[in-house]
Amino acid sequence: MDNPGYTTLTRQSGLMAEMQAVANNIANASTTGFRREGVIFSEFVAALDGNDPSLSMATANVRDTRMEQGPLTQTGGTFDLAIEGEGFFLVQGPTGPMLTRAGHFTPNQAGELVTPDGYQLLDAGGAPVFAPPDAANIAVAADGTLSADGEPIGQLGLYLPADPLDIRHRDGVRFEVPGGTVPVIDGVVILQGYLENSNVNPIGEIARMIEIQRAYEQGQAFLQQEDDRIRGVLQTLGG
Repeated sequence: MDNPGYTTLTRQSGLMAEMQAVANNIANASTTGFRREGVIFSEFVAALDGNDPSLSMATANVRDTRMEQGPLTQTGGTFDLAIEGEGFFLVQGPTGPMLTRAGHFTPNQAGELVTPDGYQLLDAGGAPVFAPPDAANIAVAADGTLSADGEPIGQLGLYLPADPLDIRHRDGVRFEVPGGTVPVIDGVVILQGYLENSNVNPIGEIARMIEIQRAYEQGQAFLQQEDDRIRGVLQTLGG
């Protein structure tokens, strides 16, 4: 295969990765706390032997997670929590602490607030959040202070990655942060009885899917034309 063919194949591979990201976005358009993803195309230039010009190729190996605020829905649930502003809840995942914007929690048998998967919600000190089972009223203030029957019993923790670029999408609506986290101090409000929806715009994602499909078809047409051209040359020379 010649250089144009290799270049086009790398572009096709990147478009496939972008199509998979868009399809995943559409599938999670109604998932609480989901963050829209895309891919970042990067270019590298390889030096060729002899007097041949350099070869420019593109890849799409980096996922780009968009952190825009999603719309809020009022549920009235005591343990439904939404973040208005920057920051994430911290939960204890199977391999360590993980960040999430999905704020639907329920008490387990021990009274600890957990995600639907059973991961513990952590407070500002990194300990599991406890809600007394016998409390008649559980309230969460805008600053995350948790109260039971009017008595403060703890404070929810909100965190950001220490490095904004060091965040990896894992396990649906959760993120790993190998570089650690820092607490969020100002400018963030926690709303009790609300959930944050996905920040995916389905119409925009469908439009993007159509653009990717057309670009992919153009690449396929080019590869077919190149194949026909090479076959024609070989047949002419062979004749």
